[in-house]
Amino acid sequence: MNEIYAWAAIGLIILASTTGDVLLSYSMKRVGDVGELWKRRGVLAVVGRVLTTPTFALGVMAMGVAFYSLLFGLSWGNLSLVVPASASLTFVANAAAARIFLHERVGRRRWIAALLVAGGVVLMAI
Repeated sequence: MNEIYAWAAIGLIILASTTGDVLLSYSMKRVGDVGELWKRRGVLAVVGRVLTTPTFALGVMAMGVAFYSLLFGLSWGNLSLVVPASASLTFVANAAAARIFLHERVGRRRWIAALLVAGGVVLMAI
């Protein structure tokens, strides 16, 4: 039964972490060039711009959910499965989400890497 809980936690880690990554990336693209803003207006302007971007707060909350899901997953499953499976499958999900939601170009090499990572998780799980 704990193994089912561990895989549920892994699934939630992947979903929450990918959501958080996409929202944070989207937010920072809306903020713009942080280095340029820092030079022109200072660190407080950067912090203000970041914190007033609504999707930034949502992204941070999603990352918090991912973190606590990791804690639950580690209480139910083995470290040698939960951490590598969640990290590697998040890599695969991030590639797909970047393509779908952020319209980023994800090259063939990255897709091949994602498939190899997913294959490694399957080998680890059996």
